[in-house]
Amino acid sequence: MDLNIGDTFSASRLVTDELIRKFADVSGDYNPIHLDEEFAKTTRFGKRIAHGMLSGAFISAVLGNEFKDRKIVYLSQTMKFTAPVFIGDTVTATGTITNIREDKNIVTLETVCTNQNGETLVKGDAAVMVLE
Repeated sequence: MDLNIGDTFSASRLVTDELIRKFADVSGDYNPIHLDEEFAKTTRFGKRIAHGMLSGAFISAVLGNEFKDRKIVYLSQTMKFTAPVFIGDTVTATGTITNIREDKNIVTLETVCTNQNGETLVKGDAAVMVLE
């Protein structure tokens, strides 16, 4: 593999009302915290927040796109949600290689999502098998 520990991959996405509504349709998660402004005003967040797994999808997209020439199988992903994602946020998902197991072609990455202010939204680890 022509990958190295420390290699970093990232991509950014703007979170819009339309994106949240499409994610609700795809996932079937219609929790009012994501879709109902009046309800969301009564929560500790004070306004609607994006689905946590939307950030997970952003991580998946980064790995899928960055490894597209190699073909991967996603083996695992951990996620700790540390701050909410709001409509209008630009989320940058980043994966940084932390370990390479050559004998099994397994790559482990630290995964982090941040917003436009550099605030950490999600952090975790992913493992992928590279099918060269």
